[in-house]
This record gives sequence, C-alpha cells and structure tokens, in this order.
Amino acid sequence: MSEAVGTKRFQAKRDAILAAAAEAINEQSAKGMTFADVARRVGLNTTSVTYYFKRKEDLAAAAFDRTIQTLLASLDDALEQATPQDRVARFLSITMARQLRVAAGEEKPVAVLSDLRAMDEPMKGALLAGWREVFRRTRNLFGPMPTRAHTDLNGARAHVLLENTFWLTAWIDRYEPDQYPRVEARLMDVFARGLAAPGANWSPELLDLTHGAPRTSRENFLLAATRLINELGYRGASVQRIASELNVTKGSFYHHLDAKDDLVTQCYVRSFATITEAQREADAIGGSHWHRLSSAIATLLDIQFSEAGPLLRTTALSGLPVGVRQVMIDRSNRIARRFAGTISDGITEGSCRAVDPLVASQALMALQNAAFDMRKWAGTMGRERAVALYASTLMFGMFDDRVIEG
Repeated sequence: MSEAVGTKRFQAKRDAILAAAAEAINEQSAKGMTFADVARRVGLNTTSVTYYFKRKEDLAAAAFDRTIQTLLASLDDALEQATPQDRVARFLSITMARQLRVAAGEEKPVAVLSDLRAMDEPMKGALLAGWREVFRRTRNLFGPMPTRAHTDLNGARAHVLLENTFWLTAWIDRYEPDQYPRVEARLMDVFARGLAAPGANWSPELLDLTHGAPRTSRENFLLAATRLINELGYRGASVQRIASELNVTKGSFYHHLDAKDDLVTQCYVRSFATITEAQREADAIGGSHWHRLSSAIATLLDIQFSEAGPLLRTTALSGLPVGVRQVMIDRSNRIARRFAGTISDGITEGSCRAVDPLVASQALMALQNAAFDMRKWAGTMGRERAVALYASTLMFGMFDDRVIEG
C-alpha cells in the first residue's frame, strides 16, 4: 500500500514539474527554459527537479510528448463519432473545454510545439514521429481518401484544423469564459460552411506586391532568417546558425541588426507589412468583398508556398521579451480586424455568408500563418492548385469537395 502511495506521489510531483515546464516553454521557449525557473514554479529546489529529469532536454522532450499524447487522446475520442463533421465538432469541443479549464485555473496549459524541430536527436526523431501520428489521425477525421486528390485535400483540412486549435490560445482570452461555448459554435460554423455565400466561386486575382522592384540585400537577409526561425524556432535559430545559412560572418549579422530580438521583430515587421499590403492591394482592385478577401488570401498563400516567402510564424513569439511579444500580438490583431471588416462588408452585400467576422478573421490568420509548413505538400502539385485546396478549407468549409470535383 505504501508503495502505491509513493508511486502516486511521485507521479503527481512529476506531473506538476511537467506543467511548470510547459508554462516556461510557452513563455521562454524550450531553449530558454531553465531548471531553476521550473523549480521555482513548483516550489522545489533545482536538485529535486533533476531527480525526475536528469537534463533540461529530457524535461523539454517530456513536456512536448505530453502535448502530443493529449492531442492523440482527444483525436481518439473524436474518431468515435459517426461523421466527419461530428468528429471535427467533437475535437473542437474537447479543445475548448480544455481552454475553459485553463481559464478557470483548474488545469495548466500544455507546451506549444514550436520548438520541437530544434530538439536534438534521438529525442527529435521520436517526437516528430509522434507529431506525424497526430497529423495522420487528424486527417482521418475527414473520412475515406479513395483518391490522391482526397488525400491532398484532407491533409490541408487536418493542418488548418490543428493550427486553428493552437492559435486559439492567442485570442480566446479576449472573451469571457462564459462566452467560450458561443465562440466554439461560431468557429465550428466557419469550419462546417466556410465564408462564401451560395453561388460564390473561387476566382481570386493574384496581387503583385513588389510591383517589379528587386529585393534589397536587407530583405534577402530577413527572408532567409525568417525561413530558419520558422523551421527551428526562436531559440533554435542561433545567430551563428543564421549567419552560416546566409554565408556571412557574425559581424555582418550585427551590421544589419543590433541583437537577435531585433531580428525577430524586423522579420515580424516585414511579414505584417506583406499581409497589410495584400489587404490594401485587394481593396484597390475593387469588385465584391468576397473577391477582395479571396484575392488577399490566395496571394498570401502563394507567397507562403513560393521562394518569395515565407512570412514569419507566430510560433516565433515564444521566447521574445513579454513587451515585444505583446506589441507583435497587437499588430496581428489589427490585421485580423481588417479581415473582419472585409468579411462584414461582404456579409452586408451578400457575397460572404453570415458568420461571426471576428472569429472568422482569427481562423484566417491561422490559415495563412501556418501555410509555411505545407510547402513540401504544395510542391507535389501546381501552386495554383495547392492554393485552391488549402484555401477551400475555410473559404468553402472543411466538408465541401467542390475544389476536387470541379
């Protein structure tokens, strides 16, 4: 009996350490997390933490694995539902219920997975295998895949669904907890039926945001740095690694920028400027607000899938100083509100379906933000087709097959 009690206590303390590690990772990234900080959060000394996890990398890997196991359990629950729409609704419901418990202080948040690729082997390989299983099960939510086209489309749907559940943490706290069920219903409505009004077609106009101007050396520098930060996370993309990627010295790096935080900030400024320019250019071409919205989204996805991209992922926010991070989130929210305005005007004129514009705009932010990770997928087909498949997940809804039937 005493052995069982001891085992239970051991597990409880280990779980508390993992929860504290997740909080530290979400604030400082896995590379920035320290044993001392984790110990402080659970009221232990550093030696006590090392009794459970010998190395910091072991603790980070365990925190990431906990996130993966939480996702897999949620997906297994959702897969028991009869239809694709019921499965997605169940997965979203489980996710929102967890967010509500976190808001109430009844549960700690899980670790975001942005630093996963920056882990060292062999832990990285095992974690990526777990992530691939998460993706596979998410794709299975959408039902049979009798053709390659169905597999491609369900892959896009899975990615957009997962990214939206991750992005929730960036904006859900703007709502009172008693409004969470309403947000869940409005988000599921976008997933189920999309933004297009009946009769709307997918015929976006790709916008030329450069107007033929060549990229400057500074722009090339920020572009390459953005790619590396997207792939390895804020801490994983060290100054030395960025300099090596660009084939320059560390001294040249500091000629462009004063510090690494400045680098991430400037990458965000470039990315946000690109999104804003797409929104402005889309307004300038005129036509229905559906046409403007679809043109802006198609242009941003085309950039994400091309060598002209990518845009910096919001996952790089983890590890930035709190003040700088909040400035970047505020800018992101202003961009989302601009999408919301276009959707609202589209609803008024009848070119967009009646949805909650604020919720729908955040779904669009997740869509375009995460597309970078699907470049390899997009490279297996023509880029125009990749853009249409990926965009259809929210523009027409996650259960509409017209993009592969037309």
